Amino acid sequence: MINRPSYVNKIMAYVNTPFVKILTGIRRCGKSTILRMLMEQLKTQGVRNEQILHYSFDSLEYEDVKTAKALFVHLKQQLFPEGKTYLFLDEIQEVESWEKVVNSLMTDCDVDIYVTGSNSRMMSSEISTYLTGRYISFRIYPLSFSEYLTFRKTYTEVLDPHTELANYLRLGGFPAVHLQNYTAEEVYTIVKDIYNATIFTDIVRRNQIRKVDQLERIVKFTFDNIGRTFSAASISKYLKSENRKIDNETVYNYLNKLESAYILHQCSRYDVQGKEILKTQEKFYLADPALRYSVLGYSSDSAAAMLENIIYLELLRRGYQVYVGKLDNTEIDFIARKQENKLYIQVTQEIGSTETEKREYGRLLDIRDNYPKYVLRTDAFAGGNYEGIKTMHIADFLLSDEY
Repeated sequence: MINRPSYVNKIMAYVNTPFVKILTGIRRCGKSTILRMLMEQLKTQGVRNEQILHYSFDSLEYEDVKTAKALFVHLKQQLFPEGKTYLFLDEIQEVESWEKVVNSLMTDCDVDIYVTGSNSRMMSSEISTYLTGRYISFRIYPLSFSEYLTFRKTYTEVLDPHTELANYLRLGGFPAVHLQNYTAEEVYTIVKDIYNATIFTDIVRRNQIRKVDQLERIVKFTFDNIGRTFSAASISKYLKSENRKIDNETVYNYLNKLESAYILHQCSRYDVQGKEILKTQEKFYLADPALRYSVLGYSSDSAAAMLENIIYLELLRRGYQVYVGKLDNTEIDFIARKQENKLYIQVTQEIGSTETEKREYGRLLDIRDNYPKYVLRTDAFAGGNYEGIKTMHIADFLLSDEY
C-alpha cells in the first residue's frame, strides 16, 4: 500500500471532530485504499483494532444490511462498548437512505464516521437535508504527477520528470495501472473496464437509460472535444448529421450524469473584464487522460488537449476554482482562484514561431493586474521570464510547491 499523504494528512486533521468525513471521486481513484491508510494511521495513534469497523458495501458480504433500518440495527450492535467507534463505510451509496443511518449514529452514539462513494448520491439533496453542517467532503482524484512518480519508483527505474511526463500523459493516473509495469495496451484494458463499470452501473442502470447507444455517442463526442468550447446545440447538430435526433435538454441531462459519475468536469468561462462567470460555451475535462485513450484509442495529436487536462486537474487538487478566461475575443486557458490568490495560465505543447510566442504571451500581457502569470510548455526554451510572465516546463509546474 503506497501512501498518499496529501489526502491522509488533510483528512486526519478532522479526526474526532463532529463531522462525517465523505470521500468522493471516480471509481478506482483510490478512495478505498485511503480509508485503509486512515485506519492504519489511527492505530499508530493508539486506537485499538476493536474500535475500528470497516464495511465495503459493494461486497455480497453485506447484502443483508443494505436497507437503512437493517444497517442501523447491525451497526449499533457492533459498536465498541468502552469508548468511541471509528466507522469506515466504503461505497455507502449502495445503501438506500444511508444518510439517515449516519445521522442517527452521529446523534445517538459515540462514533467517528468516514464514508466513500462514486456517484451523485454522495452529493444529493438528501445529504444536505440529513447532515446539514455535519459533514466535510474530500474530493479524491487519480494520481497526481508527483504521486505517479512515487508509484513508479516502487517497481521500475524512473526517468527524469520531463521524460516521464509523456508516460504520465499517455498512461494516466489510476492507481491500479501503476502497481506494476503494464504495457499501454494493458493499461487501457484496465481503464476501459473502469469506464464500462462507471457508465453501465452508475449511469445506465441507476438512471434506467434505454438509449445506451445515444449516451455512448455523446461520450465519444465529448471525449474527442476535450479542451474545446462547445454547447449542447453543437452535440445535437453532430448527432443529427448521423441521423440521430436529440434535443438540447437531453444532451445536458446526459452531460450532467457524466459529471455526477465523476467522469467529466465542467469548466465554466470567466469574463476577465466583466468579472462574471459566463453561462455558455463551457469546456469539459476528463477525470483522467487514460479514459480518452481507452475509449477512442491513442493518438499523438490529442497531446495538447491532454496537457491542458492534467494542468486543470492539478489545479483542482490544490484547491483552486478553475475557469476558462475570456478577454475580449481571446481566450486564457485557465484562471485559477483560491481565496485571495489568483493565477493566469497558458498551456502550450511548443512554441515554434515568433507569431505563436506573441500570441501565447500577449494574451497574458493584456491582463492589467499583478497576479502571477504562467506560460507552461514541454519544449526547450531559454530563460524563465518574459516581461514578468514566468515560463515553466509543465513537469516542473506539476511538481512545484510555489503556487
